[in-house]
Amino acid sequence: MSVLLDTHIWISWLLDDGRLSAVERSEFGRLAERGQTSLAAISLWEVQVLHAKRRLTLDRPFDRWLRDAVAPGVVQLLPLDTDVVIALDGLPDSFHGDPADRMIVATARAHAMPLATHDATIRKSRAAQVWKP
Repeated sequence: MSVLLDTHIWISWLLDDGRLSAVERSEFGRLAERGQTSLAAISLWEVQVLHAKRRLTLDRPFDRWLRDAVAPGVVQLLPLDTDVVIALDGLPDSFHGDPADRMIVATARAHAMPLATHDATIRKSRAAQVWKP
């Protein structure tokens, strides 16, 4: 089964920053080998903002890191398309005020994928199926 990675999960997985459990890391590696890890396009913007604000330390220039981070065998990039916007329109008004988080959840819903996230607000909302290792 494919899984959609929330931005912070994707970054933590690739940077091996210690925020993911060993089980999560292992499972993401296994899923990536099978082409079953996905990323919402909005996550590219989120990571660029973190980089621009110097809240993300990388071991190589940003452009190289980003290309490597979305390469085949790492994640499948899912666009912001009509189905995602329709799913976005179906989210409750009370759900999460962060537009990027709303688009990530809508992407998970539009593609019927569980979402790997540690975001407490998303998990509590039950607006998306939460992935469990």
